[in-house]
Amino acid sequence: MVGWVLLRKKLPPAFRSRTESIQKKIEDARRASDEARQRLAGVEERLARLDAEIAQMRSEAEAAGKADEERVMKAADGERRRIVQAAQQEISTAANVARRELRAFAADLAVGLAEKKISVSRTADQSLVREFTARLGKEQ
Repeated sequence: MVGWVLLRKKLPPAFRSRTESIQKKIEDARRASDEARQRLAGVEERLARLDAEIAQMRSEAEAAGKADEERVMKAADGERRRIVQAAQQEISTAANVARRELRAFAADLAVGLAEKKISVSRTADQSLVREFTARLGKEQ
């Protein structure tokens, strides 16, 4: 019986101490679990924002790509127009030069043919010059 009395006095405080220790550990585990849940929620929130940021970056990159493409297309179109205009100007200049050369050639050809067909003697030439100068004197 002495053993039972000794156990009876020592067991309740030991159980109480053990219960308090278990309750403290349960409370610590609950707090750690709550903190872990909060950290997990924070990480999930950041991941959700990261997805949104990635989507925004992707759309911004696509918009920038389209803007660059439009800018390049406008520049290419402007360059094409300048090239066409320069080619047209060169063609026009070459056509004008060709026309002048053709007129000069035609005039030389006409003079050459006229010289071959018209034969003016020296006396006829002098007579034509006198007649021309006489007309000039009368008109003034």
